[in-house]
Amino acid sequence: MSDFTIGESDFLLDGAPFRILSGALHYFRVHPQSWADRIEKARLMGLNTIETYVPWNAHSPRPGVFDTEGMLDLGRFLRLVAEAGLYAIVRPGPYICAEWDNGGLPAWLFQEPGVGVRRHEPRFLAAIEEYLQQVLRIVEPLQVHHGGPVLLVQVENEYGAFGTDQVYLKALADLIGRAGITVPLVTVDQPVDEMLAAGGLDGVLRTGSFGSRSTERLRTLRAHQPSGPLMCMEFWDGWFDHWGGPHHTTSVEDAASELDILLATGASVNVYMFHGGTNFGLTNGANDKGVYRPTVTSYDYDAPLDEAGDFTAKFHAFREVISRYATVPPMTPASVEPAPEFSVPLGEPVSVRGRWTTHASLPTLDGLGARLAIYRTEIEVEGPALLEVGEVRDRAQIFLDGHPVGILERENHDRAILLPHGRGRLELVVEDQGRVNYGPRIGEPKGLTGAVLLDSIPLTSWSTCVIDLDAVPSSWQSVSEKAVVAPGPTAWRATFDADGPVDHFLKTDAWGKGFAWVNGFCLGRYWHRGPQHALYVPGPVIRRGANELVVLELDTMASRTAEFTTGASLGPVDL
Repeated sequence: MSDFTIGESDFLLDGAPFRILSGALHYFRVHPQSWADRIEKARLMGLNTIETYVPWNAHSPRPGVFDTEGMLDLGRFLRLVAEAGLYAIVRPGPYICAEWDNGGLPAWLFQEPGVGVRRHEPRFLAAIEEYLQQVLRIVEPLQVHHGGPVLLVQVENEYGAFGTDQVYLKALADLIGRAGITVPLVTVDQPVDEMLAAGGLDGVLRTGSFGSRSTERLRTLRAHQPSGPLMCMEFWDGWFDHWGGPHHTTSVEDAASELDILLATGASVNVYMFHGGTNFGLTNGANDKGVYRPTVTSYDYDAPLDEAGDFTAKFHAFREVISRYATVPPMTPASVEPAPEFSVPLGEPVSVRGRWTTHASLPTLDGLGARLAIYRTEIEVEGPALLEVGEVRDRAQIFLDGHPVGILERENHDRAILLPHGRGRLELVVEDQGRVNYGPRIGEPKGLTGAVLLDSIPLTSWSTCVIDLDAVPSSWQSVSEKAVVAPGPTAWRATFDADGPVDHFLKTDAWGKGFAWVNGFCLGRYWHRGPQHALYVPGPVIRRGANELVVLELDTMASRTAEFTTGASLGPVDL
């Protein structure tokens, strides 16, 4: 049994000084059959610890549910970390940010009006307690003094950038302690005086998050943490991308130099990210600092391992820096056989319509339990008419008698559109493009909020059809092309043969906007606006022999061909 404690100036493992050299690796962004590979590569870079968040909303998509199957098997992931001879840091939130949908907070939590968001409010705390009991039941026996890998557990996440409720933070720390967690607890905040003061907690080690000016920022951290080890819990070595923006990268040389400066101070570090992975399915978050910007599917992050888990120049540069401060294991270069490139035609269209329900007034997407839905009503006014909505969250395609009229985009603050005539069947295809993961708009409802007006008169008597994106798309029924007459979402199915489980990328540059599945596994969202123009297809998803691809298109395809290639396409670079 090992003992891990906090000394006057160092972490202590069995009484000896121990420097944490950690890398962020989110189990929920990596196919579970690839976990061991990514963990081993962290060891090869010279890391001795793996850090991960825990996404509450992924584990608990509905009240009373806590899923630990497949990609959500936190216990198996931590045991693999231990088997590799590494330690672990667990950051269960409950808020994680992470460019993840709603910052990890379940959307169902805020369906009841008045429920608190990241504050000391009874209903919010009751839900958190149930969640923490579930996740820490997995973590507790895997603490280092029980022979497991877990060294540290984090309380909340960068709370000083959000609020000042010390009673809330103390309640979280107490909940964690009551769950049997006895390894040291930590908080993390950006090294700004106000944030460190608001987000820190007496008796809990403060750590910082930054990617430059390490000496200056550690000095600020020390001012708020007079004793104990110094640690950068998030050493930002890259950044994330938004749809419609550039692909962000950082200079390899500058990042390595900054890591060297940080380690030269004697501080511990967690590289964020060591391997970013992918926002599979509908898990990407968004930012809204006056303009709504959804995050892309790739979470490559310009990290030492790219999205497919391959070494980058940053891996080798960081490994060389770490070798100056710790022993790094030998590496034998391995040759990787590239996957064959091929293309297949998208075959027959697939019906994705569901059951229609009626409503006196317009429900939100949350009220429907949906991420994508069609809204329909009949309108009857003379001449052209102005359609107005309270707010679009996040995109609404407008159709009149089956013909496209236009699109209302949240990021453009669109709230009105002129219809060419006021009679006929009005249909709106409304999409949730990812919940805000940072700032005051966390927890807000999705869909069309407020009244929908036609020439200032509220529209009523709506019918809705939910497109169930969680359903296995192979269950959608094929129809003849002539039968696809409804506006909006249209799916296409293709089959292809493969020799076995090899990583690929699915090109999307000739498609419009939508989602793709391989063998029922949702690769995520694509959008012609970029910067990302290919979806990562994990090798374990592909079977030897026959495979199925389903593409759900919301706009228009320039080509009904699916092209599988070997490399990512992340768009123009912003240095």
